Amino acid sequence: NSFVTRTNTCGELRSAHVGQKVTLYGWVQYQRQGLFLVLRDFQGLTQVIIPQDEAHSHVKELLCTAPLESVVRVTGTVSPRPPGQQNPKMPTGDIEVKAETAEILNSCKKLPFEIKDFIKKSEALRMQFRYLDLRSSRLQSNLRLRSGLVMRMREYLCNLHGFVDVETPTLFKRTPGGAKEFLVPSREAGKFYSLPQSPQQFKQLLMVGGLDRYFQVARCYRDEGSRPDRQPEFTQIDIEMSFVDQAGIQRLIEGLLQHSWPEERGSIMTPFPSMTYEEALAEYGTDKPDTRFGMKIVDISDVLRGSNIHFVQNALSYPHGSIRAICIPQGMRYLTNKDLESLKESAKSQFNQEMMEIICRPDGSWKSLLTKFLGEKEKSELTQVLNMQEDDVVLLAAGEHKQVCSALGALRLLSANLLEAAGLALRDPTAFHFLWVVDFPLFLPKAENPTELESAHHPFTAPHPSDASLLYSDPTKVRSQHYDLVLNGNEVGGGSIRIHSAEQQRFVLEKVLKEDSEVLSHLIEALELGAPPHGGIALGLDRLISLIVDAPSIRDVIAFPKSFRGRDLMGNAPDYVTPEELEPYHIQVSWPLEEKEAKKN
Repeated sequence: NSFVTRTNTCGELRSAHVGQKVTLYGWVQYQRQGLFLVLRDFQGLTQVIIPQDEAHSHVKELLCTAPLESVVRVTGTVSPRPPGQQNPKMPTGDIEVKAETAEILNSCKKLPFEIKDFIKKSEALRMQFRYLDLRSSRLQSNLRLRSGLVMRMREYLCNLHGFVDVETPTLFKRTPGGAKEFLVPSREAGKFYSLPQSPQQFKQLLMVGGLDRYFQVARCYRDEGSRPDRQPEFTQIDIEMSFVDQAGIQRLIEGLLQHSWPEERGSIMTPFPSMTYEEALAEYGTDKPDTRFGMKIVDISDVLRGSNIHFVQNALSYPHGSIRAICIPQGMRYLTNKDLESLKESAKSQFNQEMMEIICRPDGSWKSLLTKFLGEKEKSELTQVLNMQEDDVVLLAAGEHKQVCSALGALRLLSANLLEAAGLALRDPTAFHFLWVVDFPLFLPKAENPTELESAHHPFTAPHPSDASLLYSDPTKVRSQHYDLVLNGNEVGGGSIRIHSAEQQRFVLEKVLKEDSEVLSHLIEALELGAPPHGGIALGLDRLISLIVDAPSIRDVIAFPKSFRGRDLMGNAPDYVTPEELEPYHIQVSWPLEEKEAKKN
C-alpha cells in the first residue's frame, strides 16, 4: 500500500489488526438493513459496520443509500466480531471495521447484471460490459494466475537460462501457406502489410543474427473464425535457440513448465511421455490424444481375417484397409439406445464411416448382428484382445486405416462425455497429462487437390535426418522434425527444428510446395550468410491457462477477448470508416446491394 492512500486492502485485515485505525477503498458488494455492508477490492472482502449513533448519522445515511457497486472510501477501527458471528469462509471473517468516516467516490447506476459468480448471464452481455465482468472473483483469479505464470516463465528463461526478450514487428508481409492473415493497407497504392500469425521468420533471423536464445510473449493474429479455443488475436510464449536438437527443446519446455506451474495446481512430473504421430493416430485416432483415460483403439484385423463377413473382407482387400474397435466400459449400463444411435450417426455424418456394435450382456452372451458370423474361437479372441467385460459395449469399424481411426477417435471422446454425463467418473478433472507427439509427416495432400502437397505445419520445418534423401525422391514419405505438446487432449504447443540450408529451403518452397520463393527472398538470403542450425517452439498461452484453471473457453482467461464471430462487442469493432479516411490508402468499399439499402435507410 506504499503508493496509494489506503492503509490496507479489503483482504488483508486479521485479528492482529484489532484496535488499528484503517482506511479502505473498494466497491459496495452487499448492504444489509442499514446495519453493515461488505466492501470488496482486488484482494478480498471486509465487513464494515454502519454506525447507528446520532453523531455519525451522516455516515449512516451515506453508506445506507450508496447503490451496490459504488466506489467508496471508509475510515474506521478494526474490531473483533462478536462471539458466534465469525465467518470461517472469509479470510477476514474474524474482524469487522466500525466506520467513522466515509465518502462516495463514484456512485453506480443500475447494473446490467449482478457482479456475482453464481449469477448466470449471457456471454454477449458479459462481453458488452467486460469491465464489469472483470470484477468477478473468477476472472480476477484467472488473470492474476496468468500474470504470475508469465512472470515465472520470464524468470526461468531470462534469468536462469540466458534468453533475450526481443519484441518483433507487428506490421510485416504475407507469409505463404498457413492460416489467413489480416491485411493492413498502406499509403502506397495496392500495397498491404500483414499482421503476423507468428513471429516465425523474425525469430529465425534473430538466430542468424547470433542472439543464440530468443524469447517473447508474442501477440499473434489469424483471420479465421473464433472457436472455444481460438481467437483472431492471441498470445504465445515464443522461443527459438541455436545449436539445439529436438530433445534439447523438449527438456527446456519441461523445465519451464515445472518452474512456472502454479503451486495450487499440484506438481507436474517430467520427463513427459512421448508418442509418434502414427502411434497417436492408431491408438487414439487423433494427433492430440487425451491420455487421462483408456478406451484405446484396438486393431482386430488379424482376429477377423479368417471370417466370412463380407464388409470385413472387403475392407482388408485394400492396401491400407483395417478393422479396429473401441471397448466402452459399462456402456450397456450407462448408455441408452439413443446414445448408441447418436454415436453411429456421428461417425456416418462426420467421417462417412459405418459402425457395428457388440453388446456384452450381464450373462456373458453377445447382442450383435455379427454374432452369427463368428465362431467361438473368434469370439474368445475378441473378448481377450478387447478386454471385454460384462455390460461393455464395443464399437467396430472397417475401412481405410486413417478414416477408421479418426472416426473411432472421435467416438472415443463422445463416449467419454456421455459416460461422464451419466455419472461414471472417467477423467480426473484435477489431473494434467502432458504428452509429446513427434515424427509428423512433413507434407500432406491438399484437401482441395490431393495431387498437390502442403506443409503439415509450416514450410520452414526441417525433414527428419533419416528421411532427408526422400525429400528429393518421394516427399510424401518424409517425416518432419516437428513436435507438438499436448495437455489433456489439447494442443498447447508446437515447434520444430528449422531448415538452415538455403538450397533445401528453396527446394521445399519451389519444387514441393509450388510456392513463389521470391516472397521469402530475405529469409533465403539470410540462410546463405552463415545461418546456424536452430529450432524452437511456441506455447499457446491462452489455451494453457484455460486448461490450468478449467475454463470452458479461452475467452475466460483473456482480459478483453473477441466474440465467437471475432467482434469486440464492448467497443463495437470492427466499425465503418468514412470514404475520406480511406482515400489516403487508395481503397474504395464495394457494398453488397442489401447493405447499400440498409445504409441509405
